[in-house]
Amino acid sequence: MTALGFLYPGHSAEDDYPRIEQLLGSDIRLDLVHTDIGEDAHRVDALLEMGSAGRLAAGVGELRMAGAESVVWACTSGSFVYGWEGAHDQVRALARTAGMPASSTSFAFVHAVQELGVGRVAVGATYPDDVAGLFAEFLRAAGIEVTGVRGSGIITAAEVGTWGEAEVFALAREADDESAEAVLLPDTALHTAAHIPALEKELGKPVLTANQVTVWEALRLADRRVNAPSLGALFTREPIVQA
Repeated sequence: MTALGFLYPGHSAEDDYPRIEQLLGSDIRLDLVHTDIGEDAHRVDALLEMGSAGRLAAGVGELRMAGAESVVWACTSGSFVYGWEGAHDQVRALARTAGMPASSTSFAFVHAVQELGVGRVAVGATYPDDVAGLFAEFLRAAGIEVTGVRGSGIITAAEVGTWGEAEVFALAREADDESAEAVLLPDTALHTAAHIPALEKELGKPVLTANQVTVWEALRLADRRVNAPSLGALFTREPIVQA
């Protein structure tokens, strides 16, 4: 049994995780600890506080007790808002506190794009435009070309959590760009686990979503690979061998 740990802010789309655990169909256990979200706002100051070291440290003891082999801060905006270097500092501090390999959803997107071997991506974000732009800057810092960013102007994760299939598909379609090799939907408050193969079929390219890449990243940190076509192209490809 491989136990994977996640620090998830608040309560919006946490039910994606038991769904993903079931879809993995293997000896994988996903342990979720909810962190204190503070103010629920896609606003830079609120996001910096949400991802602060103290809020993350509060949940790691429970994950250690559960036997987690890796931990991922399951929040995109609460990691990329720190910038490239600041986000590295955030996960290094988390790894030291947790005593295990650590990452965040922002880095999960970077590593997933690299795994797929694509260089150009389109972003469909639920966030206001200024916050969505910070995610694009984060991706560019990793050497990923962003062909376009579609923001939705939603302030709270609670509202994002109410979105259903129709809204998710509309966001992906509006974000897609002919020159993009993949579409990224970066919000762990968005329910996407049930829709990934259908999204990829409709757009004709890989679709990376926040909770999907977060689980993939935790598996990567634990040196586990799982073939799960129901979770999209990311879970069906052989690893890219870097020269």
